[in-house]
Amino acid sequence: MFPVIILLTFLGIATALKLGLDSEEDAQIRQTLASETESLARRLEHDFLNHVIALRRMASRLEQQPDMSRKSWSQDARNYLEDFQTFQAIEWIDRNFVIRWIEPLEGNTEAQGFNVAFSEERLEELTRARQQGSLDISGVISLTQGGTGLVVYAPVGAGADNNGFIAGVFRMERLADTLIIPHIRGNFSLELLEEGEVTFSLPAQTATQNRFSHTTATNLPSVQWAVRISPTQGWVERYRSNWPWATFLSMLALGLLVSLTTLLVQLVLKRNQDLLRTRRDLEEEIDQRIAIQHDLERLASTDTLTGLANRRFFMEDLEHTLLQADRHMRQVGLIMMDLDRFQMLNDSLGHHFGDELLAMVSRRLDQLSDERIMVGYSGGDEFMVCQQHVDDIDDVIHLLGQIKGCFAEPFEIHNEKHHVTATMGVAVYPQSGVDADILLRNADIALYRAKEQGRNTYQFYTEGMQEREVRRLELDNDLSEALARNQFELYFQPQLDLATSQSSSVEALIRWNHPERGLVPPVEFIPLAEESGRITEIGRWVIRAACQQIRQWQGTALENLRVAVNISGRELGEADLPEYLAQCFDEYQVRPQQLEIELTEESFIENVKHNHEQMRRISQLGVHLAIDDFGVGYSSLGYLRDFTVDLLKIDRSFITDVTRRHDDAIITRAVINLAHNLGIRVVAEGVETEEQLDFLKQHRCDMAQGYLMSRPVPAGDLPDVIAGGLLAVSQQQDH
Repeated sequence: MFPVIILLTFLGIATALKLGLDSEEDAQIRQTLASETESLARRLEHDFLNHVIALRRMASRLEQQPDMSRKSWSQDARNYLEDFQTFQAIEWIDRNFVIRWIEPLEGNTEAQGFNVAFSEERLEELTRARQQGSLDISGVISLTQGGTGLVVYAPVGAGADNNGFIAGVFRMERLADTLIIPHIRGNFSLELLEEGEVTFSLPAQTATQNRFSHTTATNLPSVQWAVRISPTQGWVERYRSNWPWATFLSMLALGLLVSLTTLLVQLVLKRNQDLLRTRRDLEEEIDQRIAIQHDLERLASTDTLTGLANRRFFMEDLEHTLLQADRHMRQVGLIMMDLDRFQMLNDSLGHHFGDELLAMVSRRLDQLSDERIMVGYSGGDEFMVCQQHVDDIDDVIHLLGQIKGCFAEPFEIHNEKHHVTATMGVAVYPQSGVDADILLRNADIALYRAKEQGRNTYQFYTEGMQEREVRRLELDNDLSEALARNQFELYFQPQLDLATSQSSSVEALIRWNHPERGLVPPVEFIPLAEESGRITEIGRWVIRAACQQIRQWQGTALENLRVAVNISGRELGEADLPEYLAQCFDEYQVRPQQLEIELTEESFIENVKHNHEQMRRISQLGVHLAIDDFGVGYSSLGYLRDFTVDLLKIDRSFITDVTRRHDDAIITRAVINLAHNLGIRVVAEGVETEEQLDFLKQHRCDMAQGYLMSRPVPAGDLPDVIAGGLLAVSQQQDH
């Protein structure tokens, strides 16, 4: 109940504050409006009196020159009409109150000869003005010329010397246009009041706020006028602000927060009768809030998983470091580091394992941090290390040794020890780049080159690397003509069946017979083809060439060989791939069972829903499906249940050290057992030693592929290789 009372109290306070601020704004608006009205009235007085003075001056001249000719008088009147655009007409009225002279005559002919003392009231007022020599103003009347207006009578002399009046006729519309409208245009409506009655009004162009109307009396001779103006909605809004509502909502929000806080305190007090324990709980909550505040302050610069500087903060600090280095003519080392086989471990052992491994690596690397070395986390499995005040390249090499030392001891996770290594790329300022972005790019290039050389190594960026990138671009340009000029060729690498010691399948591998570079392996041009989008055309060429070769083998000892071809995820994404396969089978009279499609894990699950349908259609044709490079992709093992998979190919990175590294042996055995439990055959890639082959036979691997049996060979050499080389290897192993 109490929180509701608090909320209602804050609501009342908020309402009162809003009303108070609204009232204050209303008062300010009224004060401003009063000032505007007063200013308008005084301006009207000033301008009107100037016209009166002009009429008196003209009357005075006529008094001094009673024999003034009409021509001279008319010229004098025209001068005044030109000087004061407000007059409708200027008249001379004789002692009998009859209009004798009028200027201009055009438009005013009906007024000439008119007796202005047309009523007893007007006669009385004009007689008094003539006797006293005082000014007389008619008030708003209907003019003989038409329309409404007022007439100002300035007597020519007084008493017996009076020679009539000089009269200035004002049409109200012209008076308003000249003296009033320029000052109120678009902002106000105006009303002239005479003895409390509206004698003239000028409406505003938009709706007005009449509750803010203000009236000010004028100080004019012989007439009791008051000016009342009402502001438009737009004018009022200019003096409004958002503060009343902002204050109201702020107080309401504060009330809600206080109410919720009060309710929370009540619940805490209700659950905790012991005052001491309540105090301790509150102190703990305060400590937690302080810790959270510190965490939020670190969040802008620190990665939450690793506790290291995040990429944004690291790059900002690197830019600052380079500025200091330029000023003091020093070198700076930037090291980009990538954990070897991290993605495979992460996918095989779970993301919790990967996160814990990253955290442990980060703690070891962070021990290198000091005033000269900053360690940052770039994301994924990449780390960045910046070394300031580099005097010699040996300083960087020493740091690289320290980093490698961080990986010397295994990482114990979930009671198991795992040996992890790292590959590094190094760029040194200013030789390798003069700003942070270029330095980072070149360190990435060096890291890429280091990965090409193998794992657990490092590479410094050199200008030659940039030249190599240029050569890659030249190769990419040549690739566009390779298909048109039929420069591709298929090589075949046999797969040994470890149970029968025979070869019933081969893998088709594309080669590029470059006219200048010679035989270009796929590792150099396939990535370029994927980047440029030509991989689909090349993939279609491989399928067609494989079908052609199967057709050529018909009637020979190789007629039952199954040929495996690699296709990319982009090729699998082509909706007409099954139709293209069926067309090739029909064109070359090839049984679909003789073709096997290999997909990498990563491309296999890029678009699960689409790929599932594609593989279902391809499988219905009778084509075999193999997953290539198994264990280094990004998939979950659960996908093996959902897709029709005939074969798993264990990546060569596991086979290379399978007899020396405990981790690789465990993973290889696990993949073989997993595949067999799912009814899937297993091929081991990259078999190069007899020890590796012994290991695979011992653990019931189905097939082996690698240089130990045969390198990829042209189609013409394949019969001899299968008949001789593979059998010899198998027999040698059996003995």
